[in-house]
Amino acid sequence: MKTTVRAGASAPAAGPRPGWQTDALCAQTDPDLFHPAVDKPVREAKRICAACPVRDDCLAYALARPDIQGIWGGTTARDRGRLRKHE
Repeated sequence: MKTTVRAGASAPAAGPRPGWQTDALCAQTDPDLFHPAVDKPVREAKRICAACPVRDDCLAYALARPDIQGIWGGTTARDRGRLRKHE
């Protein structure tokens, strides 16, 4: 999965707010988009994340869990690793 973190992306200042998952657009979408097989495109999942009202909460959740896989907050596990290095 070769992707890049969107310009200006950074870790959210605070952790996720309680109950954020109920407002997530991915909850209304095919979950396989957010957990693609290796070397499968992630563009569609990232497009959905970009429009999601809880993107920052989702990203904060994923950044707090280094072993989490899949697309979270518009980032791949590799993207999140890069964000952690720049914190």
